[in-house]
Formats: sequence, structure tokens, C-alpha cells
Amino acid sequence: MLTRSINIAQSQTDDARALLRREWLLANGLGGYSSGTISGSVSRRYHGLLIAALPAPLGRVVMLNHLSEHLLLANGTWLLIGGEEPATSAGAFPETHYVREFRLENGLPIWRYEADGIVLEKRLLLLHGQNTVYVTYKLLSGHTSVQLRITPSVHFRRHEHDVDEVFQEDYTLTIHGRQYEVSAGEPFYPLRLYVHDENALFSHTGGKRREISYQGEADRGYRASGIVWSPGNFTLHLTPERSSTLVASSEPWAAIMAIDPDRAIASESERRARLISNAHVQAQDGPAAELVLAADQFIISPAARVEDAIRSRASGEEVRTVIAGYHWFTDWGRDTMISLEGLTLMTGRMAEARWILRTFAEYVRDGLIPNLFPEGHCEGLYHTADATMWFFHALDRYLYHSQDRETLRLLLPKLVEIVECHLRGTSFGIGVDPNDGLLKQGAEGYQLTWMDAKVDGWVVTPRRGKAVEINALWYNALNLLAGWLAEEQGANAAELYLDHARKARASFNSRFWSPERNYLLDVVDGEAGDDPACRPNQILSISLTHPVLDEVHWAAVLGKVQTELLTPVGLRSLSREHPDYKPYYFGDLRARDAAYHQGTVWGWLIGPFVDAWLKVHPNDQAGARGFIEGMLPHFDEACIGSISEVFDAEAPFTPRGCIAQAWSVAEVLRCWVKTAPVIQ
Repeated sequence: MLTRSINIAQSQTDDARALLRREWLLANGLGGYSSGTISGSVSRRYHGLLIAALPAPLGRVVMLNHLSEHLLLANGTWLLIGGEEPATSAGAFPETHYVREFRLENGLPIWRYEADGIVLEKRLLLLHGQNTVYVTYKLLSGHTSVQLRITPSVHFRRHEHDVDEVFQEDYTLTIHGRQYEVSAGEPFYPLRLYVHDENALFSHTGGKRREISYQGEADRGYRASGIVWSPGNFTLHLTPERSSTLVASSEPWAAIMAIDPDRAIASESERRARLISNAHVQAQDGPAAELVLAADQFIISPAARVEDAIRSRASGEEVRTVIAGYHWFTDWGRDTMISLEGLTLMTGRMAEARWILRTFAEYVRDGLIPNLFPEGHCEGLYHTADATMWFFHALDRYLYHSQDRETLRLLLPKLVEIVECHLRGTSFGIGVDPNDGLLKQGAEGYQLTWMDAKVDGWVVTPRRGKAVEINALWYNALNLLAGWLAEEQGANAAELYLDHARKARASFNSRFWSPERNYLLDVVDGEAGDDPACRPNQILSISLTHPVLDEVHWAAVLGKVQTELLTPVGLRSLSREHPDYKPYYFGDLRARDAAYHQGTVWGWLIGPFVDAWLKVHPNDQAGARGFIEGMLPHFDEACIGSISEVFDAEAPFTPRGCIAQAWSVAEVLRCWVKTAPVIQ
């Protein structure tokens, strides 16, 4: 069993606050999740024991915010051991606390409490494929029996909405025997509660409201105070022989009652063991196995897009997509394609890789795949110049691992259509310049590359013109298409696209290579001319299957990126020498977006760097592995057992942004397998 344990002793106040920056995450395979701090407090709008993934137009909805847990002491008083006191703020970790340990067992969170000689354990499980959470309490030692009072708090709202969103209607509680149902009127689903403990008692308090604060929201410059509502208290009678479980769900009662806690835990444990055993042999233990479980959190059947699921199943397929990051991202085309090899092919999930590729192929419009699907919507947005080129890369990696020619034949007409649209020119100014064969992009008010920060109408890094990585991807796509056409239809079918590739390559090397700087320009023919900023984008000119950069320049570009941009947790997005360089990513939204791609470190970029390193140093597996080992201490930071979206550009490289990011996990996992020692 994989175990990651964090001992939480009686902390000083400063140390206790640090615990609020360490979080846990469970996902249900639908886009829904459970998440909070390891202390048991909530500090973000996205924290909750049940954030349900519901059909459009709802999307993900906070259903059960948290539980307050009080233990009955021998002197007859109730002691708060978890959650928040009604009179205090959520996210305010008390100086005296009773959480002694947090650990993950095969990725499932467990807390150990000690108070007045009593030791309790809490386990949490989110049922895969359902919006149902199980919270199980067990007495480990100290008494033959104890009483634990748990108080659920709710604030139904879409998970991205502000915490001060006003209640539209009063909550109502309906009780049928031991079944409890909290409703808030349309459009929300009811929250259903059930306790697996015949001796449990419920005390209906008439419904209480209280104001709480969310420190994480305050730190990010958002509204940070809101109202939660509690229907009453459950009193559980715990013994060492018998645990008690609270079930909270948005599913129908028949689904809730169909499986008891013991069976739910056994089923999920079996599923997780199977995930590890099905993964690449180099990913079945140690840090890589933890990443296999982390990867599982991002692969989903999108609950919001019911019609898509029906159409896919009618043709014998399933809809799959990738959540780009938790908590606030939905599924993004670019992130999905970059992540596909690590999330699915390194984890033995070939069928799901195929479904993801076929799902996105269905959404191609005017030669583009969607940039993202907004929360609670069925239609995608297409404002991206590179996601479609990454689609070719993802298909290439899938075919390499699967040899699935049927999928290639199915998608080949789509791929030709995509390239032809780019040659003619398509939306957002995306199209090939016939003079040099390079791919240009740019439209006022849009951010079309992966460096896509925009706030209050300000596009921070517009990069309009001919961007270095987009042309590396374009050249790679042309060669891949030509190769596939030659295999399926003969050499003549490929010649036109090989001609375009040769023209693009010649122009790329003459236009982007800067002899005086000894690296590649970031953009040519931009709004203000050529942009010589030293950015990590240039590494893609080496790392892809078909490198566009002449080999004579590989070592120079790799050396420049290593010297200027490499950190233990990824690559900086801009050289320190640039006047726009921002060393830290913090503050309100505008301040963060100003730094997002102006120095901030991105974990996913370590993948292309390792690929480029091994092309220049093909026998240096150990050196390449060393570049990703810097991530290992991070497994105990931010989201325990996962990898964050971004990091500060300077030591100590504090994790920022999403606490768990698909392409960060995917690329580190992929490179861990790729750099495994070669057994002679």
C-alpha cells in the first residue's frame, strides 16, 4: 500500500497557519471532487466534502461545505476536535488543535485525532462515478465507547461563485426515518444525508445560519465572508469494534442505499490497486505510483454534457476528457493533448486515450479543437492557436504506444481538414503566411497561445505574430500528417504536406535563430517587430517527434534554457534578465496574471526539457532523472501527493495556482518512466 504521512504535532500558530496551505483532493471521475486543508478547516470557495458534478447548466456545485466535530468528554463538555466553532472563522486554525496526523493510503485521506486520552480516526471516500461522499469515524483507543457530535454545514452555490452569494430560497429539511434531505429550491439538487449507525441520533436545531471567513479567498483578493446553514447535529456512538459513517450525496436514494460503506471502501481500494497494477512497469511503485493515482483525478466522463455521452454510447464509444486543474479549471483542449501521454498511456489506459482523442475530434470546427468548455456549458470556445497542433502530437504518442490504425484511419480525414484550414486561414487570424510557410496568429482582445493571461481586457502576453512553439508544433504536425498519409495512401498523398514542411523549416531556421544571442526569438513578425525575449517556448523546437530546429543549434538552445530558466520544479516562463520579469506570483487577480507568464515557473515544461536533454545527451538517463527529482519534496506541499500548476520563480519556489494540475502530473510521470535506469 502506498502511504504518505504528515505528522501534525501541537503546532505553534505560525506552523498551524502553514497547515492551511497544505490541502487534499479526491475526485469522482465526473468532474466533482472533495477537497480541503489537511487541518480540517476550509479556506477556499472550492473547499467542501462534496462538490457535485451536475448536468448543464449547473456544472459543479458545492453541496456539503464541511463538518464540525465535537467529542463528549468525561466531564460532560463537548470539545471541538475538527472543523470550526460557530463563533469563529473558517480557515482560522486554532492554536490548540487535536489533529495529530494526516495521511494518504493509496491516495485516500485519513485523519487521526487525539484528545483527553481518546484516539479517533476519520476516513473519507468519494465514490467513483457518483456524487456521493462517505465520512467514516472509528474509535482507536482510550475508551470502550465515546460520543461524537457532527454538524454539517451547507451553502449551495456553483463552486466558482463568490462565497457571499445570497441564498435564493430558505433551506428546508425533510426527514423520512433515517433519511435526511436538505433542499434549496430550483435549480439545485437536494443534498441527501444518511448515517450508517443504528445508534446514531439526530437533533434538529431548526436550521442555523452563521457567517464564516475563507482566508484563501482573502489572500487571492476575492470576497471572503459568507453564510452557511446547518440543519442540526448527528450524535454518533463509536466503539473500537464498530465505526460510523455519514453518507452525503446528490444521487437518488436508490443509488445511495445500493452500496454500504464497507463495500464502497473495498471497491475503491480494488479500483486503485488495479490502476497501479495496470500502469507502466516503471510506474508501479514509489513516487510514480503516487502520480498514477494523482493522474486518475483528471480523467473524467463530463457529467455536464449528457447529450454527448448519449451520442458516444450509441456508437459504442464513451466520452472522456481531462480536467486541466483543480479546483477551478474545466477541460481544456491544449492541456488535454499535452497531458494525454502521461495521464493515459503511462497508466495503461489505452481505451480512454482513444475515447479522449475521438471525443475532441467530434468538436473540430473550422480546423480548430476547443480551447476549453466553460463551466456548466456544452459548447466549447475555440480561441486557441496551439491546441489543435497538440492534437497531432497526442495522436502520435497514442499510435506509438497502441498501434491503433483503426483510429488513425477514422481521424485522418479530420487531420487533413485541419491542415487545409490552417493553410487557407481560419478564425482569430490563425493561418499560414504563404510567403514563408510559417503559421501566424493573433486577434485583438484574444490570447491564443498557452501564455494566455488576460485580466480586465488586458492581454498580458499577446504574442501576436509567428510564435516559436506554434511553428515548432506546425512543422511537427505537417510531418506527422505526411507520414500517416504515406502509410495509408501512398507517398504521393504525402508530398504536398512535405513541401509545406520543408518551406516552414527553412523559414523557421532563418527567421527565429538569433546568432548574436545564441538562442531562438520568441515571436517574429509581431506587432512591434521581432520579440527576443528568452522564454521556454523555444525548447519545443527540439523536443517534438520532428524537431524543426537545425541540430547544429540544439546544444546552444538547450544550454540557454538550462542556464536562464531551469529550476528544481520546472522552467521559468521568462528570463530574469528581462525587464518584465516577475519573481513572485501572489496578490490579487491582476497582480497574479501580470506574473503568470513573466517569470513564474511551470511544472509541465520540465517534460519538453527532459525530451530535449535526451536528444542532445542520449545516454544521460541519470542526468535527465535528476531534473525531475526536485519535484519529490513538493509531494508534501500544496495538494498532498500531487503537483501544482505553477511556482514562484525564485527560491523557495513556493507552489501557487491550482493545487493539482493535469499537465504537471502527466509530464513528471511520463518523464519518470522515460528516465528509468536501463537494465542491462
